[in-house]
Amino acid sequence: MPGPKDFDPLSSPRALLGAELRVARKKACLSQEELGEPLFVSGSFIGQLEAGTRRMTPELARQIDEILRTNGFFTRNCGALAKSKYPDHFAAAAEAEALAKAIREYAPLLIPGLLQKEAYARAVFRAYQPTATEAAIDQLVEARLARAALLADPTTPLLWCVLDEAALRRVVGSRAVMAESLRHIATLIRSHRVIVQVIPFNAGAHAALDGPLKLMSFEDAPPLAYLEGHTTGLLLDDPATVARHYLTYDLLTASALSPRESLALIESVAEDYAHDEHV
Repeated sequence: MPGPKDFDPLSSPRALLGAELRVARKKACLSQEELGEPLFVSGSFIGQLEAGTRRMTPELARQIDEILRTNGFFTRNCGALAKSKYPDHFAAAAEAEALAKAIREYAPLLIPGLLQKEAYARAVFRAYQPTATEAAIDQLVEARLARAALLADPTTPLLWCVLDEAALRRVVGSRAVMAESLRHIATLIRSHRVIVQVIPFNAGAHAALDGPLKLMSFEDAPPLAYLEGHTTGLLLDDPATVARHYLTYDLLTASALSPRESLALIESVAEDYAHDEHV
């Protein structure tokens, strides 16, 4: 029987590569756990590769070719996944985000990327890279706004964000930029496209004081947790670890204002910014 055919890298390469991995693994009569063992990864990780929610690295592709005897197929086609418009530490998470059925995100200091408007995103990237060229900033902003296109679907994915009040109060760009940004969030809430809750300052200590958290669940793959720091990111798939982060998120929603109270606060702060601009 002939081996898998090389595919067009322009047509969902990660999903196609995952589908071919599933075919090749089953042809070798291996379970996901059995293939993962010599690769020192979990069966869940193999499942995520097959579902297209995780990126296959060149080294992993080489080892898979050796184990499954696929004549360099995965090594050759893995090159289609090597380039990304996102920073290296975030690329895998951004690609998984685009396939998620539900996204739950906690943002302590900034409005989440999926909810950002252009002026806000530009101010954030300029603060991160004060000496970058305008072309470089334009590229980063374009990539960030492209991510938000997944909200064009009226129902999928579910996006549930918990924001610290600091994300509303920190002036990014200008007060006019903040007014625009918060009104945008309020519009998404009122159109029933997103769920947003705010943890007010008077809530005191809560379960995620140590940083942001993103949780992603999928139709045909195990959930993932993503933790981000300064120019670093960690995508986690260990079931016990991910479950612990889901508990953290549940605790955050318990500490937050209700969605209705949160909307009222967001709109009130937006009006304050808008009023200040005209004083």
